[in-house]
Amino acid sequence: MAERATTATRRWRAGHLWTYVRRAPGTYLWLLALFGTTVALHRMSPEFAREFLRHRSTNIHELSEHPVRVLLSSALWTDDGHWLPYAALYTLFHARAEHWLGTARWLTVCAAAHVLATLVSEGALLWAIHLGRAPHSAVDTLDTGVSYALAGVMGVLTYRVPPPWRYAYAAVLLTAFTVPLLAGRTVTDLGHLVSVLIGLACHPLTRPHPHPRARSATRKARID
Repeated sequence: MAERATTATRRWRAGHLWTYVRRAPGTYLWLLALFGTTVALHRMSPEFAREFLRHRSTNIHELSEHPVRVLLSSALWTDDGHWLPYAALYTLFHARAEHWLGTARWLTVCAAAHVLATLVSEGALLWAIHLGRAPHSAVDTLDTGVSYALAGVMGVLTYRVPPPWRYAYAAVLLTAFTVPLLAGRTVTDLGHLVSVLIGLACHPLTRPHPHPRARSATRKARID
């Protein structure tokens, strides 16, 4: 009897996990792609891997030559060679946001954070080079990874947290990304903070879409 109960519990958990994954197809397809690129990265020598990633990095040089290609490719590679931490973070943040917003709106937040934060942070670096505060070699700085989209999703999830905990979550989030920027003043730290702010600015995307029947009834009432 106990064995049957244990088997039933395992099946229930497996079914629940599969439902969780199935409701966030974008998140887990992205994770699958990251797993493949991480495995490929481990098969490269460190020197080759660094040069390979530089050409898929959203650094100033590549953005000026191949902006669309590197904005897409940089979202498919990580420069630390670790996949499991991303699997945990994607499940905790991306999957929940996709469940809540739907794939299209979740992807819009990801794209906005990834693209806009990249342009802002690299633009700030270009300005620093122009002023002589950063070396010209910084145009080839390695900047790959998926953290901008992740930070943006963490920002938009603020509106999923009910008040008054929402304000505490936002305060902790902003502090967590502001302190590293003040301490290190790196391009990546700036990009992370900008991503969070972009996520917070995506509040209009969190409003529920009215049901088609409700929209039809509203339209009819306006006509009448």
